[in-house]
Amino acid sequence: MRRKHRRLVSNPELDITPFLNLMIVLVPVLLLGMVFSQIRMIELNFPGMEAGEAPEADELRLVVALIPEGLEVLDSERGVIRTLPLVEGEQDFNGLREALKQVKKRVPEKTDIVLEVSPDIDYQTLVTAMDTLRSYPAVVAASVVEGELFPDVALADAPENRTLSAAGEGV
Repeated sequence: MRRKHRRLVSNPELDITPFLNLMIVLVPVLLLGMVFSQIRMIELNFPGMEAGEAPEADELRLVVALIPEGLEVLDSERGVIRTLPLVEGEQDFNGLREALKQVKKRVPEKTDIVLEVSPDIDYQTLVTAMDTLRSYPAVVAASVVEGELFPDVALADAPENRTLSAAGEGV
């Protein structure tokens, strides 16, 4: 005699607790990661790339030379305005900012500047120099805002024989 065994039919429940635990951890991690993946762009104007009228002879053509020995602010027509040697092995960006603020007081309508960069300058120094040329922190009505210096920065290669000159310590 055979016995007929009845199979017990049961409906298994789907346990989604481990999946929910994973989502609780994964969602905040992905959201935090999105904040750090921003892309920044810096607009550059290269000399000679824009078609336009020729500059007037008496117009100030401001140039900042960024070389391993320091910084030099000069007018391409009249010569050196200010020489800023290295301070404790670092570029003197605070001195550059003050020199450019004085130049901006004399010619407030000027917005363009040429940054001549030596091939020996690292990328972070270049970006810091460009940020210094564009604006400076200013306090207005108890709030820190960015004051405009020369936002139209054009890049150029510094001449190979460029060294800091001894003249032009003042503005």
